[in-house]
Amino acid sequence: MSGWDMRKSFSRNKNMVFPLKHFFGFLFVSLFLLGCTSIPPEKSCSVAADCVPASCCHAQDAVNQEYKPDCSGALCTAVCEPGTLDCGQGEIQCRKRACAVVVIE
Repeated sequence: MSGWDMRKSFSRNKNMVFPLKHFFGFLFVSLFLLGCTSIPPEKSCSVAADCVPASCCHAQDAVNQEYKPDCSGALCTAVCEPGTLDCGQGEIQCRKRACAVVVIE
């Protein structure tokens, strides 16, 4: 292969490197952004044990333990409100890294 042929071959490969770098860069950034979700810190969890009821009475939502409400002065009724954690109607779970209440139908 002559010097001229080698330069032409390198030139073709060099032109392929530029689009491939952009393709893989775009792919990396896309996968990174897809993996990131915007979960507020008060809802963030790894396991269900990280979560507690979001309100003192008739809780319909859950939060991270670090953001639990101060229920020291709360007075709640004994009524089993539908759609809440009252009377074992639901449970707290960690779903997709966010605290959630799942009401059992």
